Amino acid sequence: MIADHTVKAYDQEITLLTRKVLEMGGLVEDQISRSIEALVAGNLELANEVVERDDAVDALEEEIDQFAIRMLATRQPVAVDLRLIAMAMKISNDLERIGDYAAKGIAARCKRLVKGRSIRTLHAIPRMGQLVQTMVKDALDAYVQRDSDKAVAVWHRDDEIDLMYDGLVRELLTYMMEDARNISVCIDLLFIAKNLERMGDHTTNICEQIRYIARGERINRMPGQAAN
Repeated sequence: MIADHTVKAYDQEITLLTRKVLEMGGLVEDQISRSIEALVAGNLELANEVVERDDAVDALEEEIDQFAIRMLATRQPVAVDLRLIAMAMKISNDLERIGDYAAKGIAARCKRLVKGRSIRTLHAIPRMGQLVQTMVKDALDAYVQRDSDKAVAVWHRDDEIDLMYDGLVRELLTYMMEDARNISVCIDLLFIAKNLERMGDHTTNICEQIRYIARGERINRMPGQAAN
């Protein structure tokens, strides 16, 4: 009876850990959406809300880390459970970085862009943002389902983000060369585009953790694909 109770309590802790990661992921998804909305609408109040909510993302990462460390110390998990707990910490770290890019890399630049010149390529930024947000959502779905194949499929979609980023860089450089007055706003847009590209990289990290949880193996990277 005691053994059954222990197993049940352990299963509940695993479930709770997964829920905490999903909660953090949902908040990060919302941060991406709101930061892009604030940028496009020139909504400084919304941008400030995104920046302020970054503390909640950081707090969840800390909570997940402490919970996972306690499980590792008290439960001494092995095999799949050990991978699941360790990877939850890594996933939360990548989610925290994505949240930082949304708050500090996008929302925080809204004020400068609202005062700047209008650049018609701004439409490319929302498309990148939507794709990144969808990748994060699908990666989290793969995480809760322990679906390695879905994680790999999301991982490959980062190529589209990279292509969009490269195209936007070329376009913005053209605008800067055509008119020096565009330089300041184009540089801000380049930073925002780079932040979105980095979000895609961190999402591929999450997909790699999911693959490792499910199969105990990594997704093979091509040279130059590593994310910091």
